[in-house]
Amino acid sequence: MWKIGSGIFLGWTLGANDSANIFGTGVTTGTIRYRTAIWLTALFVMAGAVVEGPKCMQTLGELSRLIPLEAFCVALAAGVTMAVLTVLALPASASQAIVGAILGAGVLAGTADFSRLYRIVACWVFTPICALALGYLLYRGLAWMLDRTVRRLTYRNFIYLGGILVAGCYGAYSLGSNNVANVTGVYVGAGLLSARTAAVIGGLSIALGALTYSRRVMMTVGKGIVPLDPFSALVVVLAQAMTLHLFTQVGVPVSSSQAVVGAVVGVGLMGDVRTISVRMLLKIAMGWIGTPLSAGLMAVALILGVDAAAPLWGQHVGPLLERLGITEAIFVAVQFYGGWLRSVMDALGW
Repeated sequence: MWKIGSGIFLGWTLGANDSANIFGTGVTTGTIRYRTAIWLTALFVMAGAVVEGPKCMQTLGELSRLIPLEAFCVALAAGVTMAVLTVLALPASASQAIVGAILGAGVLAGTADFSRLYRIVACWVFTPICALALGYLLYRGLAWMLDRTVRRLTYRNFIYLGGILVAGCYGAYSLGSNNVANVTGVYVGAGLLSARTAAVIGGLSIALGALTYSRRVMMTVGKGIVPLDPFSALVVVLAQAMTLHLFTQVGVPVSSSQAVVGAVVGVGLMGDVRTISVRMLLKIAMGWIGTPLSAGLMAVALILGVDAAAPLWGQHVGPLLERLGITEAIFVAVQFYGGWLRSVMDALGW
């Protein structure tokens, strides 16, 4: 069970980074409080992961045949990559991180299947384009409707608040359904977890990340690309959520960061193109390019390091931990929490 620890860490970093894409624009415009935003995100991310999360699990497993130890290294490499980008306050792509790590491990083992990569890359390319188009069209369509039906500012503000809350919950649900495969999908392919169990564990870890470390990236997304008013914030969240949910039905996990940036740019095009921060867009684009490459190289380094350290562990470290009783304590703790999680899942009918 310890091998899924790296996936839980990856889920935490994904929640800390990508939850900003859900309510970031609403929080920075003052439409919704940060604490309310993160609790709603955690709740609906978990719902999306459980209900529709297994739809994207198979896609990642087709890229390479991983043994359990390789799956651990792959998830750890993707998690460390996401953690670094989160500390730098950059919206990063967990999808690109995990795919880069899987392919790095697959190349090292000679099991990588690049024929499966074209479908995923095509979806990556169309993610920001789709979100940009939806952001532009939704802005025009909803603005046209409001101009003709709601003229009082008080009523409009009420609509903006309710709209952002509903769209944000939908966005969190879409994030959980689409991105939970990035967190624990490798364990399904390696035979460590069933798709349903992987969805529950992944959803919980994403929710934890949203609750503990999401403020900095939230500020970057909400303010760093283009200034947004409450109506624009509503359109961005809705366009991002629709984009993620669309690709969930296709069965391909994509980047919520790319979706929200595309939506923000689409809304920015309705105003003045000069208000869009080109410097911030270039900074984010550099993160997109470096994410899969960094994760792939890190996965290779981790696997090689584990292989080199295995003899040392077997001859010295392992026996020492057994004599001190640490190995048994860890095993008992894992059994206890694993049994508790299974009992909760059985009680909920999962």
